[in-house]
Amino acid sequence: MTKQRMNPRNVLSALAASLVLAGCSFIPTYERPMAPVPTTFPNDPAQPVGAAAATVAWQDYFTDPRLQALIDTALANNRDLRVSVLNIEQARAQFQIQRSALFPAVGVSASGSRSSPNPYQAFGVGGSVASNYLVNLGITAWEIDFFGRIASLKEQALAQYLATEESRKAAQISLISAVASGWLTLIADDELLDLTRQTLSTRDESVRLTKLRFDSGVSSEIDFQLANSLAETARASYAQQQRLRAQDENALALLLGAPVPAEALAGGALRLNAAAPMRDLPAGLPSDLLTERPDIRSAEQQLIAANASIGAARANFFPRISLTSAIGTASNEFSSLFDSGTKAWSFAPSITLPIFNAGANQATLDAARAGQQIAVAQYEKSIQTAFREVADALAGRATLGEEVRALRAQADAEGVRFKLNDLRYRNGIASALDLLDAQRSLFSAQQAAVQTRLLQLQNQVMLYKALGGGWKD
Repeated sequence: MTKQRMNPRNVLSALAASLVLAGCSFIPTYERPMAPVPTTFPNDPAQPVGAAAATVAWQDYFTDPRLQALIDTALANNRDLRVSVLNIEQARAQFQIQRSALFPAVGVSASGSRSSPNPYQAFGVGGSVASNYLVNLGITAWEIDFFGRIASLKEQALAQYLATEESRKAAQISLISAVASGWLTLIADDELLDLTRQTLSTRDESVRLTKLRFDSGVSSEIDFQLANSLAETARASYAQQQRLRAQDENALALLLGAPVPAEALAGGALRLNAAAPMRDLPAGLPSDLLTERPDIRSAEQQLIAANASIGAARANFFPRISLTSAIGTASNEFSSLFDSGTKAWSFAPSITLPIFNAGANQATLDAARAGQQIAVAQYEKSIQTAFREVADALAGRATLGEEVRALRAQADAEGVRFKLNDLRYRNGIASALDLLDAQRSLFSAQQAAVQTRLLQLQNQVMLYKALGGGWKD
């Protein structure tokens, strides 16, 4: 037998040519879809030039140190955000796995065998036992990516990894805004509890006075029972407000991943009117959302991934070329395995051409194209959703300030009215019905003022979130 030698230069030249030819790609040219929204926001008068919301760090927007401490705790402990971070690690690993398929996997293999009878013994070769020993360094079934199938899958995995990173940023934005809204809600709960407690005390005093007048024959039992009814209504409202406050604290604790610390609501009489102000943010143009909102960028990366999957599906219609090669030593004797003259090599390219697979390749391509159109629709919907969120927040900014002012003025007027009716009632001029009606109107006006102020502050939080703020440290 004559031994053939493999020229290393020829092998390297063949591998280099394969890598050059592997640049073909069937991925469609990506074009960003037009934003299906108007070019300007409603209720957005000309704003002074300022920093975009996404460039304003949350520490600069939420300046109250108690709220900053809560957000820090949530960023460290929130389980949803932790899952988002781990999803990034998983997507990065999946990308590395897909990327590795572009390169040959080189490995060392060693094998040995002994068998009896020796098939060559009849020809006078060897003894009764046949031996064979091999040590090889080689490549096994490396697919040379002539038509870009593996490269398309790599691009798909890369886009999915980038989409996961953007989703993590969007999750951080949502978490920060939820913690800020939850903290403001707790402040409002405490303020409403205090109002309800004061109202209950006032109504109990009214019951006492009405009972004295009823016992003296000055007022009727109708007045006395009405006072009782309003007092019990206030007592029920107080119990309800205590329950809502506990539930809101539990919701905030879930966001924090830890109990709400007592110092979060400490530091003097904490009221919504005294809450640290938030910056006034220019809304900019709808096109800014495409670059500032991580959820929109995530949807676009998913669209890019779906676009790349079309390239991989198209490449399925073309041949797949694989290469298996090895170089090493072979010997019938283990002791002479590495001796001179035992070199051995193999070079085994293969090609697979699809001819008939019952339409599976066409169905795969159709599915990839449908998935790409789904991704387009989802991308466009994410833009429309973002536009609506900003428009809603701008509508709130344009109207809530006046509403809060009017409700505070109403509460002040009702307070004066109650004092006058109380004075008139104590002097026997006004009826109990007038006094109790003034009590009821004052309580409702005070509650409405607090709740609307809460909406105003939460609307500022929502605008910051809607404009893409909160993901940059």
